[in-house]
Amino acid sequence: MNSDQTHGTHVSGTGGPADSRLGTGENDMTLTNRQGHPISDNQNIRTVGSRGPSTLENYHFLEKISHFDRERIPERVVHARGAGAHGYFEAYGKVGDEPVSRYTRAKLFQEAGKRTPVFVRFSTVVHGGHSPETLRDPRGFAVKFYTEDGNWDLVGNNLKIFFIRDPLKFPDMVHAFRPDPVTGLSDPERMFDFVSNSPEATHMITFLFSPWGIPANYRQMQGSGVNTYKWVNAEGQAVLVKYHWEPVRVPIKNLTKREAEQIQGKNYSHATQDLYEAIERGDYPEWELFVQIMSDDEHPELDYDPLDPTKLWDRDKFPFLPVGKMVLNKNPENYFAEVEQAAFGTGVLVDGLDFSDDKLLQGRTFSYSDTQRYRVGTNYLQLPINAPKKRVATNQRDGQMTYFVDRAPGQSPHVNYEPSSIGGLREATPAGREHEPAYDAKLVRSRIERTNDFKQAGETYRSFEDWERDELIANLTDALRVCRPDIRDRMIGYFTEADPEYGRRVAESLAKAASAADGRIGSPSGQQGVEMADEMGRTTDGY
Repeated sequence: MNSDQTHGTHVSGTGGPADSRLGTGENDMTLTNRQGHPISDNQNIRTVGSRGPSTLENYHFLEKISHFDRERIPERVVHARGAGAHGYFEAYGKVGDEPVSRYTRAKLFQEAGKRTPVFVRFSTVVHGGHSPETLRDPRGFAVKFYTEDGNWDLVGNNLKIFFIRDPLKFPDMVHAFRPDPVTGLSDPERMFDFVSNSPEATHMITFLFSPWGIPANYRQMQGSGVNTYKWVNAEGQAVLVKYHWEPVRVPIKNLTKREAEQIQGKNYSHATQDLYEAIERGDYPEWELFVQIMSDDEHPELDYDPLDPTKLWDRDKFPFLPVGKMVLNKNPENYFAEVEQAAFGTGVLVDGLDFSDDKLLQGRTFSYSDTQRYRVGTNYLQLPINAPKKRVATNQRDGQMTYFVDRAPGQSPHVNYEPSSIGGLREATPAGREHEPAYDAKLVRSRIERTNDFKQAGETYRSFEDWERDELIANLTDALRVCRPDIRDRMIGYFTEADPEYGRRVAESLAKAASAADGRIGSPSGQQGVEMADEMGRTTDGY
């Protein structure tokens, strides 16, 4: 048989990286998936209309995010560095001055003074499990409510917005922000290469490179659900909501780059230690939970889409309404069993809480639970830190590390399916009318219409105090000076669109800064550290 003949599924010279065959419209640099399919849109998942919701047949997204969820073992792919504590949430029974039942039937909010146990995990996002807690990075703020209706996970960050609005871009974003896969070193050029091609990130970059990018500790930072959710009342009527945690009794504190470097020289784990010691001495951290409420429609009167996670809702139009407070009063007894094995998911909602069509939220909802099954295991919900503090009866069985069979006392052990008339589980009685949003749109790949990527970034820049703006410009200069000219120019263009002074100051600062793009890699401060070690190292004889 000669080399041109086939045998079974083998064709000589085909398959693998050396295969040079190209599909229609492809060239050597065309992006494909691992099935070899050319990817013509790597920016937008497929949704019903431009605003969503998403559909389960988003094959490229599901394959991409599933692989991303499995890139690291056993450490979390993101939010690896964390600290945690137990406590309780106490409801006010109202939302602002109104009965909370007007907007949601979720039981944990209904009764004034009602307490629900919680576990909270704080974290940094991009870097590894032993990285310093002084690095410039969003901070995770994840709360697990052990309610009488089961668990509710409110998974968010300290900052109220995010870099992207479409979940298809999430693996690429994290890859760009993490160390170079060849050198293993953090390189700001990689980050700004991605950001300069993603103008919607301008607002988040403005926050991240200001002092807001380095909270002083976990006790004195804000939290936010970031995404838009829904509240549903007993009649099945829904409103859009955003969640916000505001610290009580203590001011919000952030750090400058110089202050963070000084702290890092003394303590890699200052925020974890601060949280632990505060609880041990009885100085229990507290936050008040606020919601913003908006009617469930497209709001054409706004110059942004309320489902866009890169945007803030105007507090004058949609005020912060208090619904309860949270107190953390107990440290973990075992860091690994509780903090490390704690598993959260944006899809973990209870009756009266629901999803909006926020694309990023819908993508996160698949990713979070998928990565927990991979990282912790199939039966991660049987671990004490993750198990609800109520009865559980399912027909799910087996899998690695099954701890027990979660069946009802009267359930036949022979029946692990539903429906059944011979001793199986039965469906619950609905607690209220089902919320049934209606859709009439084509299934498309499209970004939202009202992107408005720069206006709020400019408003945020102008709202900063003078020292915060100075720190922002200095930090951006330090990072952008190592980037290629075209990357710098795109970023300056974005900052100018946000606010002319903002762009001018960055451009002038970069013009004054000596270029560090001379073949070395990493940030100027990182290069300085290499040089200092070489100069300060003490010579000695071997032994």
